[in-house]
Amino acid sequence: MSPAAPIVALSGVTKTYGIGTAVATEVLHGVDLSLARGEFAALIGPSGSGKSTLLNIIGLLEPLTGGEYRLEGRAVAWRDDAALTRDRARTLGFVFQFHHLLPAFTALENVLMPTLIERGSWSAADRARGLALLERVGLAAAAHKRPAELSGGMQQRVAIARALSRGSPLVLADEPTGNLDTHSADEVFALMRAFNRDLGTAFLIVTHDPRLAARCDRIIELVDGRIAAH
Repeated sequence: MSPAAPIVALSGVTKTYGIGTAVATEVLHGVDLSLARGEFAALIGPSGSGKSTLLNIIGLLEPLTGGEYRLEGRAVAWRDDAALTRDRARTLGFVFQFHHLLPAFTALENVLMPTLIERGSWSAADRARGLALLERVGLAAAAHKRPAELSGGMQQRVAIARALSRGSPLVLADEPTGNLDTHSADEVFALMRAFNRDLGTAFLIVTHDPRLAARCDRIIELVDGRIAAH
């Protein structure tokens, strides 16, 4: 893939739930969208507009119904589950509104969890990378603490480190600051911005916070399952 090629390219993407039933509902209507490598974009829109569905499709968590999806130049829409799992592990990191840290594991072990899931173990080099990421998010001293010992903002910083632990070129963030107070939200946003700036990691952030959306390089608005503006 050339450096200028989009990391995500959607063409005519549709999504229908309940196909073949009397309550079939199309929630995405021919979405065309490209994300450049290293881009920092916000995805906004009213509740029920299809934002989470679109993010799940980009994240290979839900299949599309029609159209084409190319990830790093590869057509991925109709691949089998094993191939999608490999694509997801290699290319995508995820941050959600609720951090989804595993309570029985330390911060460092949570950061290393994607590696454990993919390979069944982690190496000394993986551990060193995990510690470096925790240091980068200001939590080196909390590496061996469990989530219950951390504040909400600290837990979300661990989640960001986890999303970056495999060196993913794209992070998808679904309301990553929605469960935080204003100060913690600003800290988390600043961290994502720093990783985008320093590492070239692309971010697509679903948010209802107009303050945060305004600080992104690009705002993509989804209304009634269609791109209204970007």
